[in-house]
Amino acid sequence: MVKIANIARWWKRAPKKSGLDGLAARFRELAEMRRYVPYLKELKFDRTSLQSGDARSAFKGRGMEFAEVRAYNYGDDVRDIDWRVTARKNQPFTKLYTEEKDREVYVWLDLSPQMMFGTRHELKAVTAAKTAALLGWYALENRDRFGAAVYDGRQTRLFESKRTHENLLAIFKKIEKISEEGLNNTSVTESAARSLQLLHKRIGRRAIVFVIGSFENSEQSYEREIARLAKNNEVFVINVFDILEEKAPPAGEYMAQYGGQKQLIVSGGRFFQENYRQYFIQKRQNIRKFCAKFNCRYREIRTDLPIYEHLRPV
Repeated sequence: MVKIANIARWWKRAPKKSGLDGLAARFRELAEMRRYVPYLKELKFDRTSLQSGDARSAFKGRGMEFAEVRAYNYGDDVRDIDWRVTARKNQPFTKLYTEEKDREVYVWLDLSPQMMFGTRHELKAVTAAKTAALLGWYALENRDRFGAAVYDGRQTRLFESKRTHENLLAIFKKIEKISEEGLNNTSVTESAARSLQLLHKRIGRRAIVFVIGSFENSEQSYEREIARLAKNNEVFVINVFDILEEKAPPAGEYMAQYGGQKQLIVSGGRFFQENYRQYFIQKRQNIRKFCAKFNCRYREIRTDLPIYEHLRPV
């Protein structure tokens, strides 16, 4: 079975809906994501579910300053258990923290070759960049410091977390440049795991980290680095995918291009369609299991729908 993530784009794309072609993340598009910040006010998240939980806890979650110790209650985070007091009192006690008003919010953004794929509206890299921009605007509105790590498959650009519009716009400009250059980049010389290591060394404890990508790379080191981030930080895993990854196209022959090379894809037959569908289902289940195991929160975003459609409360 051909892995769709290795195909840059199909020859036939949906008609353009604006003057922007959807192949690269434009500065103007990223700046305009600010208008959708109100949709995040009631945004729902959960550690394993697509449609439950509360995103406001992502930016205003557990603070860094210790306040007191009290008896453990059902639903408290097991990571906050005070084991010394628990051993002395012979019953579980948990630590309480005062809410930190100035949180550090980081986005790890995947703009590597595997993200240069899309069949409708825009490439996955563009959707991922817009999502990062929206989170950046939301962080600034909440007076949190926002930083980013932009990974293109060859190197990682790190941006220190700051609470300024100038810093955010500088990140947008770099994303635009990397996104445009990525259309001609087919090589991967730096692993995603290495990129995540660089981010882990940069951030402090109890930061908010959004990991945005398509998670095609199943290497254990990749997952291990996300798990390390989740030990001392709130981690959100955002899976960006194209509709063609979820559902096989109608029976027929399709021409695709990647790195200047053409490839014929043949789709047809009930057996092929079912295997295709099960491949994506298994990938989704693997990501969710990983997030549940390491206490990460999970969200999915499809490229052919407006991002705010995925973020609306239900």
